[in-house]
Amino acid sequence: MKKVLIAYDSRTGKTEKMAESIAEGIRMAGHEAELKKITQIKSEAELQGYDAYVLGSPTYHRDMIGTMKTFLFLAQKANLEGKVGGAFGSYTHSGDAPAIIFDTMEHVFRMKMTHLGSFNLKEGLVEGAEGLRACQDYGKGICEQLG
Repeated sequence: MKKVLIAYDSRTGKTEKMAESIAEGIRMAGHEAELKKITQIKSEAELQGYDAYVLGSPTYHRDMIGTMKTFLFLAQKANLEGKVGGAFGSYTHSGDAPAIIFDTMEHVFRMKMTHLGSFNLKEGLVEGAEGLRACQDYGKGICEQLG
């Protein structure tokens, strides 16, 4: 059983709901998922011991929220090179944050990113059956990378 960290922040609760459903998908695939708000993670040492990392932020003004930017500087110190990764987030109109986070994880951190790419979901769909199932499927897809 592999261990996956889902680290996220949420402004309206929608990205948090996505994180919970992605965790369900990871558990359905037979792996352990741990959820943490990025504001609770204070050192790079707290990022050690995981096989995969899934980072989530809503899009705010066509960008990730400020707490995620700060967190990414911390995560860069943790040497996540070669680890499996994914990125997700909710949005109302542009949905740019997950792709920016995904690119950072792939090109700066040199992580082995999921073949599914980044995952974003319009806020109005997050709590519907289709949205929750899409989140679970993303979690399962992360696990495919774990083997």
